Amino acid sequence: MTLADAMATIKALGKPGTAAIYRRHGVTEPTVGLSYADLGVLVKKIGVDHTLALALWDTGLHDARVVATKVADPARLTKTTLAAWLKACSNYVITDAVAGTAARVPGILPIAMTWSTRPREWTSAAGWSVIAILSMRGDIDEALAVDLMARVTANIHASPNRARYSMNNALIAMGGSMPTMHDRAIAAARSIGLVHVDHGETGCRTPDAVDMIGKMVAHRAAKRTRVTGARAAARPRKAAASKRAQKAR
Repeated sequence: MTLADAMATIKALGKPGTAAIYRRHGVTEPTVGLSYADLGVLVKKIGVDHTLALALWDTGLHDARVVATKVADPARLTKTTLAAWLKACSNYVITDAVAGTAARVPGILPIAMTWSTRPREWTSAAGWSVIAILSMRGDIDEALAVDLMARVTANIHASPNRARYSMNNALIAMGGSMPTMHDRAIAAARSIGLVHVDHGETGCRTPDAVDMIGKMVAHRAAKRTRVTGARAAARPRKAAASKRAQKAR
């Protein structure tokens, strides 16, 4: 798909009502209001097209930039490009989109760790968002998780607004996805207490870490139970099928 075709599609699918919602969520750059449902269809149609992704980003249109993060090739995203994209971020919507793509870049952890220490709100938020994604994926080891939880506990209340939100999510991700970190994360969350995040003119809320970690652990336990039950139920059927096959011989 050419840049002209992609931009024409994005603009044709834009909705003023959706654009107004994006603005309430902090989007200040130009936006036509491409819904995430329509965005998903367009991204699927484009596939991976790194050259187009770079061109879409350079348009400066919010919706085109979100599409760019979805069709970029993580293997070809350089540190320089990521830094430029992150520098251009001015709201959590596009920051989260960039972080989601960055999390798929090979060897991103050291870069994300550096981002997480930066004083700029969106850079720090992106770093912690990548850390949360890597935690859920099993790419954070226990020793690092212990260090990260200590950093969250010590610094969250003094960090910039959306960085606090991302730090809280990282704590939840580590505690909910890493069995050995569950108790430590709960203790950290209780020590931290209520995390205040200004969500502006939206109905968004900051997740309660203790509650969310508990729900994640319970969900994983229930999933393991279902899988174990399904395997147990399948054994007699497999045995019966094997016997029938033997008799048929």
